[in-house]
Order: sequence, then C-alpha cells, then structure tokens
Amino acid sequence: MSNNIKNYDVIIAGCGAAGLYAAINLPRELSILILCKRELPLCNSMLAQGGIAGVYDSPSDNIQYHLNDTLIAGGFKNNVDAVHTLVSEAAKDIEHIIDLGVDFDKNPDGSYHRTLEGGHSHHRIFHHADATGKEITTTLLENVKTLPNVTIMENTIMCEVKQTSTGYSAFLRLPDESYMTANCHFMILATGGIGRVYQFTTNSAIATGDGITFAYEMGAKIKNLSYVQFHPTAFNNRETRECFLISEAVRGEGAYLLNCKKERFMHNYDERLELAPRDVVSHSIILESRKQNSTDFYLDISYKDSEFLKKRFPMIYKNLLEQGYDLTKEPVPIFPCQHYLMGGIDVDNNSETTLRNLFACGECSHTGVHGSNRLASNSLLEALVFSRHAAGCIASRIGEAPEDFETAQFDPHIGAPHIPKGVRTETRKILQTAHFVIPDKEAAAKGFKRVKEIRDDLISGGYFMDPDYVLAKSIVTVAYIILGEVMQ
Repeated sequence: MSNNIKNYDVIIAGCGAAGLYAAINLPRELSILILCKRELPLCNSMLAQGGIAGVYDSPSDNIQYHLNDTLIAGGFKNNVDAVHTLVSEAAKDIEHIIDLGVDFDKNPDGSYHRTLEGGHSHHRIFHHADATGKEITTTLLENVKTLPNVTIMENTIMCEVKQTSTGYSAFLRLPDESYMTANCHFMILATGGIGRVYQFTTNSAIATGDGITFAYEMGAKIKNLSYVQFHPTAFNNRETRECFLISEAVRGEGAYLLNCKKERFMHNYDERLELAPRDVVSHSIILESRKQNSTDFYLDISYKDSEFLKKRFPMIYKNLLEQGYDLTKEPVPIFPCQHYLMGGIDVDNNSETTLRNLFACGECSHTGVHGSNRLASNSLLEALVFSRHAAGCIASRIGEAPEDFETAQFDPHIGAPHIPKGVRTETRKILQTAHFVIPDKEAAAKGFKRVKEIRDDLISGGYFMDPDYVLAKSIVTVAYIILGEVMQ
C-alpha cells in the first residue's frame, strides 16, 4: 500500500528500559530504528518507583539468597536457569548503568543505600528516591540519543508485523497519519505490559499488549499470559483508570495495612505480615474485604518521622498531597490493582522467541524468571539483563544477515468503516470481572465466548487500520489468550 519504505538492520519496538538498553548494547555499525508509540517519556519503565534489585558489593547478601527469594515469590514456577542468569548478572548491569550516569541514592559514608521490599530477605534494592524507573530510563534515553546509528520515531504506531524471507516488515502509522513500511533483519519487541486490558491499572496508556499480539499473529509461542500480578497498594480514588502506585518500598520502610476498621489484619493471613509477596498481600486484602464486606483499605506510615518520609518518598508524598492525603499524617486509601504481567512472548535465555531473529524483552516477554508472581524490583533488572542478551545474540549473527530486504504487503483499508464504539470498554469490564485477584471461572467461560466474538469481528470486518483499531485488536487478543488459558 505504502511506497514509503525504509530498511534497517534492527527494529526495536518500545522505548522503555529494555528497548533502550538493547540499543546501547548493540554494535555501533548496525542501523537501528526505535519505535515509540507515544511521547518518549510515556512508558511503564518511567513509572517504576521502588528500584532495581541486585546483589552488588554486599558482604551479608549473596546471589543464592536473591535466587531463593525470587523462587519463593514465584511459587516455584520459575525457570531456574533464567533466574540464575538474572541474579548472577545483576551486578554487571547495575555497574554498567551507574557508569552510564544513573544516580542511585547513597549513605552518608558514600556507599549505596539499599532498601527492603516485600519478599526480599536482604536489603538489596538500589533506588533513586522513589522514582528509580524515571532515573534509569531517562539516563538510558540520554545515552541512546547520542548514538549516530539509532533513529527514534515518536508518536508512531506499529499497526502490523509480518515475517519475511529476510527478516520482518513493520507497517507504521506516522504522526501525520500517513503510512510507511520499515524492514529489518532482526526485530526486538519491547512493547511493555497489558495494563489497559483491565478497567483499573497502574500502567501507562501505552500498555495494550501490542507486541504480544503481533508475535501471536505471526505464530510465536505465548506462555502463561494468565499470570497477571495485582499490586496490593494502588491508591484508591475509585475514579481514574490509571491508578497511582504506592511503592512496595513504603511497606519496606514499615507501613501498616489497615482494614475498614483501621485495624491491622495481615497477621490473620501470613506470618510475613505486610512484607509478604504481592500476590499474598493482594489475596489477603480480597479475603479480608469479603470478611468485612467492605473495599475500604488503608496504608499507614504516619507514625514515622515526617521529614524522613518526605525525603524518602518525595514523588509519592507530592502525588498523594495533590489527591488530598498527607502520607505523614494519615492513612491513605488503597486497593489491589492490575500491575504487571509475568507471562508473555516465550523466549529463551537470549530473549529469542520461537521465531528466528525475533526477540522479546522486558514485560512483554516470558523469560520464566518471575514464575507466577514477580518479586519486587526484579522487573527493571530483567529488562536490562535479557535485553543485553538479545543484543549479544544479534551481534553474533550479523554475518548471517542477507544483504537485501524483502518488503511485505499491507493494506490499511483506507476509507473503510471505523470499529464499533465500546469494544475496549466491554473487554476491560469482562477481564476485570473474570480474572482479578481471585479468578471467577464461570465469568471467564462466559467472557471468553464474548471476547472471541469481538475478536473474530475485528479480524474479518475489514475495518480502517487506525490507532483505535490497532489498540482495540491488541486488547481483545490479549483478553482472548488470557481467558483461553483460564479455561484450560
């Protein structure tokens, strides 16, 4: 359809930590295109508060402890080899990003301050106040912008991807609403999570599962997509779809969870109390909610020194103040909310999917490191370690790449009708009901049937391929795969 065709060695879909770190680690002689769906700062990596976990220069901690904590949190459903890779290479990538300019908080003696979070047996969380993701992602982006071999395209929607004899073709909708085709020998999907498949999520607006959908449509293996993590302490204002996250680190610093009677209750569910892993805490809140017949829950750290709290959690303090709550003086309303995806596009230890030269990194991938529940602050680490592996694998195959590029054919159906209104809203409501903290099998069966009808219509309806269509198809496809897994 489009005569606007460009060729690259590597296309990276996504400009979060995984995509940017892959670009930094790829050989400089490769031409690289990074696709950014919206504005550059809009990605889940930017929202990560707590920090990045890793055993680095710590005499009391070791990688076996970190591995054990990860396995326990993941319900022992983890890929142990992948977990070993993660924890044993953490120091290497933490040191690298420090060299790139990431500024982690330090103690008065100049050593790095490490905090504690739920599920961790040791203080091993490196952080930049309570905005670690923003610090890391911004620093990576500044470094990528200096690379002459990298082109970044903002506000560019990847509408469709096809495998070709020479690699992959991506059909792109540009900011001026025109279309172009970009070809590559290697593709890295680093498109983030699936939060917008739910009514309420901590994720940014870009998290619609596009990369997972593209991989699925091309025949790549998708694994454990029903392994969805619900963060127990999202700010609960009951109004906005995007719920502000109150970091695990607040509980790590001693915050209490309170029920509707303003009483602590975690002792009734787990001996680790507020520092139990996220799935346990979320599950406990739902059970307590049923017991008390109330969804009113609170997080309280007001007994701590107010100046310490303002310095330790400046972003959380500011955001809550804007919502009318003072973290230093009163309990804050919270409730579980969709937060993270442990499943995704199945990859090996080099982040390669079941399709050759198609890689997936970060939250859209399934490395197996998280098992059925992610340990706090392992996500940024996974993004770094395994995107570096992807870059290394691509570097080792440069000599195999053909000299030419095949271009796939695409049709955006210009002039065709737009998709029906309400597709995304209906799908979100179905998933929120059927697959929340404690899944509802009956609702899942009913929801799966309806989601399949919606998806069949989107695929065969000949609708105009505008952003509404692309995002709706992704959301519906992800819901279809999740509910299909639940049904099995």
